[in-house]
Amino acid sequence: MTPNDTADTPHEPPFSGLTPDCLLSALESIGLRPDGRLLALNSYENRVYQIGMDEDPPLIAKFYRPGRWSDEAILEEHAFSLELAGQEVPVVPPLAFDGRTLHHVDGHRFALFARQGGRVPDLDREETLEWLGRFLGRIHAIGACGEYRARPALDRQSFGQEPRDFLVSGDWLPDELRAAWISIADQALDGVDQAWQRAGDVRVLRLHGDCHPGNLLWTDNGPHFVDFDDSRTGPAIQDLWMLLSGDGPEMRAQLNAVLSGYEMFCEFDDRELQLMEALRTLRLLHYSAWIARRWQDPAFPAAFPWFGTVRYWQDRILELREQVALMQEPPLV
Repeated sequence: MTPNDTADTPHEPPFSGLTPDCLLSALESIGLRPDGRLLALNSYENRVYQIGMDEDPPLIAKFYRPGRWSDEAILEEHAFSLELAGQEVPVVPPLAFDGRTLHHVDGHRFALFARQGGRVPDLDREETLEWLGRFLGRIHAIGACGEYRARPALDRQSFGQEPRDFLVSGDWLPDELRAAWISIADQALDGVDQAWQRAGDVRVLRLHGDCHPGNLLWTDNGPHFVDFDDSRTGPAIQDLWMLLSGDGPEMRAQLNAVLSGYEMFCEFDDRELQLMEALRTLRLLHYSAWIARRWQDPAFPAAFPWFGTVRYWQDRILELREQVALMQEPPLV
């Protein structure tokens, strides 16, 4: 398993002790005065709450999943966010109290953030994509100036081979589809290898890592990213491809718009286009294993009741077949 993909223990669900009293006590332990108002926000991996304060605006509290990241890895993410904010990149960094951004209480680890509103960006507009490109170019220009030591890289082993092996060894696959899924998963991983060989030795840098529209908030002043929890080292295209959708011509037009803004701040290596569908394939494999690993968390069976059904795995087989074909096609240019 990779450091951030440990399975939840079957003996005690994570966050079982995170009661409202515990939440309020956590903030009081660092000298804050919550007023008792709690609002759970949408988050599966961690637990995130908006907590009202007596005399100040509400704060956002993120309680980290036990065992997922080491303290060192969390602090690296915090340092990267603060580095970006220090260069006036519009991100939402953790707040420091008594010089610390990561806090411990009753076996839980948490960080606090300012509340930031916004809406989902309109990715159909060329102007929006160019603006996002400028934003990402600035993030990557700064990301390339340092490195992670405690946080892992996004690679074939951690996002592809290991999830494949986990699903096979854990008996998550229906018997009647087991051979078919293993076969297409192995073909997909071969396609990933071939894509990396075609791309060659591309540069890796510190990324946001999970740059989908749900982690983007848009205001009249432009975009900002939230949640650097999945930040890793990897190729720049990882933070670009999830902004694209539609057929080939549509994605080419969108990518051109993103890159027109991106390259104002950071050079893009066109060889990385070979990796777009390979990275999508790895994400699909990783996603199924991620749900399986979290199944002892009561939030997951409630949110993903269809997981593990025959229909679910049939759809995943078809999905991977499409990816195998797409990885053989010429990249977007």
